[in-house]
Amino acid sequence: MNASSSPSTRRDFIRTGSAAAAVVFTSCRARPTKATHPVAFAAPAILVRERAFAANTDTIKIGLVGCGGRGTGAAGNALDADPNLVITAVGDAFPEPVPGTIKGLTEKYGNRVQVPSEKQFVGLDAYQKVIDSGVDVVLLASPPGFRPVHLRYAVEKNKHIFCEKPMATDGPGIRHVMESVRMSKEKKLNVVAGYCWRYDLPRQAFYKEIHDGALGEVAAVYGTYLTGPVKPMAPAHTRPEGMTDLEWQLRNWMNFTWLSGDGIVEQCIHTVDKVLWTFKDVAPVKCTANGGRVHPNGEGNIFDHVTVVYEWANGARGIVAQRQIAGCHNENSDYVLGTAGKGWSGWGNPMIKSGDQMKWRYKGDKARDMYVIEHEVLYKSIRDGEFHNDGDRMAQSTLAGLMGRMAGYTGQEVTMDQALNSQQKLVPDQLAWDMKLPIEPLAQAGKTKFI
Repeated sequence: MNASSSPSTRRDFIRTGSAAAAVVFTSCRARPTKATHPVAFAAPAILVRERAFAANTDTIKIGLVGCGGRGTGAAGNALDADPNLVITAVGDAFPEPVPGTIKGLTEKYGNRVQVPSEKQFVGLDAYQKVIDSGVDVVLLASPPGFRPVHLRYAVEKNKHIFCEKPMATDGPGIRHVMESVRMSKEKKLNVVAGYCWRYDLPRQAFYKEIHDGALGEVAAVYGTYLTGPVKPMAPAHTRPEGMTDLEWQLRNWMNFTWLSGDGIVEQCIHTVDKVLWTFKDVAPVKCTANGGRVHPNGEGNIFDHVTVVYEWANGARGIVAQRQIAGCHNENSDYVLGTAGKGWSGWGNPMIKSGDQMKWRYKGDKARDMYVIEHEVLYKSIRDGEFHNDGDRMAQSTLAGLMGRMAGYTGQEVTMDQALNSQQKLVPDQLAWDMKLPIEPLAQAGKTKFI
């Protein structure tokens, strides 16, 4: 899967999701040079990782793939989580964010940031170079459309992994991820997913109460992710002369379904994940959805609102309301209705009531950062020789998000099995900086067909 690299003044990552090559995005402005990256899906041999870390005696080396805000944040979280951790390699699509990432981390963590210029990788194969640079753990934090190929390569190379959410943007991609998860489990590789609420202490206590029967049988869940646009689409007239189709879309990645998966998959996937958590990670069997776009988004092709109704085999429902529209009511909460009470979880302390009587409210530690805790779990597992792998759960939650988007885009009822076996491949088979990359039109319920 080697590809020609761009000059050192250019940064781009390719990761092929669902039999496709892909490029990692950041917000910088330099234009990359031409390069291609063919598809390659060869199944690797199963390797056995020989290195074991004695408790807090060996230094663990980490590499960062994607120097955007979330990637830089993840690197800081990792360094906070384990005092004997160093970051030794970084890579990104474009050159501009790399110095800022290294500078910011160095100012806080000093000599634990050991990334010389030769470990600041550039090019369509930069993710490979980070992973091949001698690191023990790789942090995958580039746009989700490209996660499948980055995850596969990290597993092939026997690395422990922090994998940001979500994990794919289409059916072929999530199937590829599921195969990589299977391989990682065979290799006993530790994989922690960026579904950060799973590591939040108040939320852990809340869902334990539910699973222990505090609400009786759960009948319905209503989860909200109502916010403004993450990154509005830049107007077409602002596109610099000579900027290629691929670069233009990468610089506006949140607004293209093949890169982000849409808001329901990219951002609101946290809420989808918590709904599945409520039901003990038993998958829903099907869903319907309503959605569309209220405000024009120029060349972008994502909805600005989707409401999904998931149904479980026992008739229980899970409703997820997602919106990214400025000037509206904002809310990020989860409401759980059971036969013996009701629960609420938001930014405050979660609670459970029976009628109007308070039955339970979280009173434990709420100061610890869930973003750090998830990394603590990863590095403790590595050092203790334990096995912690979020792979099955992270794939299933991503698939549920994809199922919701498919239902919203088509206006059809979509089953989990249909979503898993969807043949719609959003990520191109092959990417080159000078390629023609037409933008798919905005979906229309009732007209857009399920594939």
